[in-house]
Amino acid sequence: MDNKNIPTEEELKNKLDKEQYRVLREKGTEAPFSGKYLNEKRSGTYTCVVCDNPLFPSTAKFDSSISGLAGWPSFDQALPGAIKFQKDLSYNMERTEVLCAKCNSHLGHVFDDESAKTGKHYCLNSICLNLKEEK
Repeated sequence: MDNKNIPTEEELKNKLDKEQYRVLREKGTEAPFSGKYLNEKRSGTYTCVVCDNPLFPSTAKFDSSISGLAGWPSFDQALPGAIKFQKDLSYNMERTEVLCAKCNSHLGHVFDDESAKTGKHYCLNSICLNLKEEK
């Protein structure tokens, strides 16, 4: 991982608001159906709010109607090398956590999903993302 320009934890506490810090650094989840990118249709690239790492193309975004996964922005493919995975055993479940490969910030989780084009469903928190629109 390239640590160049990655804020320290103390800098992140000052940069991020309390909810962003809770989700990105303490592995929280934003409330379903509350995120600014849930119904977003603009073209561009979704980046990490902490380090600006390009994560997901808007072409990989889809509307999810799967119970339990609806309510957060859904993607079926990440940009190559943009993310990494970690086993998550919290809440008495076994899930796969999605982290930014550059700054290790928590983004959400990935699930197997036959309805997704790639068979993968990245269920992400809007609060972790910025959208860099195509010009």
